[in-house]
Amino acid sequence: MNNLTNQQKGSLMAFVAVMFITPDSLFIRLSNLETWGLVFYRGAIPFIVVLLGMLIIYRLSFFKLLLGNSIYGAGYIVTFSLTNITFVLSIQNTNVANTLVMIALAPMLSAIFGTIFLKEKPDRNTIVAIVITFLSVLYIFYDSLKVGNIFGDVLGFITAAGLAAGATIIRAGKEVSLVPSAVVGKLVVAFVALFFIESFALKNNDIYIIPAMCILCVAIPFVLVTIAPRYITGAEVNLFFLLETIFGPIWVWLVIKEHPSLETIQGGAVIILTIAIHSFLAIKKTQLKSNSPSK
Repeated sequence: MNNLTNQQKGSLMAFVAVMFITPDSLFIRLSNLETWGLVFYRGAIPFIVVLLGMLIIYRLSFFKLLLGNSIYGAGYIVTFSLTNITFVLSIQNTNVANTLVMIALAPMLSAIFGTIFLKEKPDRNTIVAIVITFLSVLYIFYDSLKVGNIFGDVLGFITAAGLAAGATIIRAGKEVSLVPSAVVGKLVVAFVALFFIESFALKNNDIYIIPAMCILCVAIPFVLVTIAPRYITGAEVNLFFLLETIFGPIWVWLVIKEHPSLETIQGGAVIILTIAIHSFLAIKKTQLKSNSPSK
């Protein structure tokens, strides 16, 4: 890793993280555990794994870092916990493709939140991308309303909004590391699930599926995705995460033959293409600025 450039380090971390995440929706589908049992273990196991790693690296300084997160940390705990819960609930109430397409909206929602709360003026490309993606979402919502999946789609949209809010908080508090707050967020997820969980028992294949999902698809990507933005731009990270929107439904289709609707495929294709083009243009704009001679 020492021989790699920052661009190569960040890209490698983001790519590996997304490749670990892509089977996540499939593992949720394969599990026989009830919804809140899934939510509990997806909070508790990553919390323990990442906390132990943080304590090994930072020791007691971890708690100092956590207290230093201040109001940004508190806000991030709320958004991070919310998205972890609504993601699972969404997957359980609609097609995987619908959930992942909704989550792909996060960059556009983040641009809106940045305009409102951080006074970041969006450029023309961003405004056009926001309009196109939201029209596509309305198209998918209309189809889901007809087939009865609208509740799951709305939860997917809430997940995207939570991710966007979290990204806005990170930008607002960029002088502090919010990783400790994210660890606490996992604990909050497990705690909330305790009020609704019906059984803690892991039976049959769940003995293997749940730990594998929580470590490979949640804990490891969580660490890598937190580190990657230190080396590459948010637009570049967004491009890698579009791979989840593409490969996640493919995994589910190959293994359990779950087919997304034609409207989801059409609307999702427009959203993915729009965000990909927008991210490429943002990367190009950043590179031009960095390469221009300073006056």
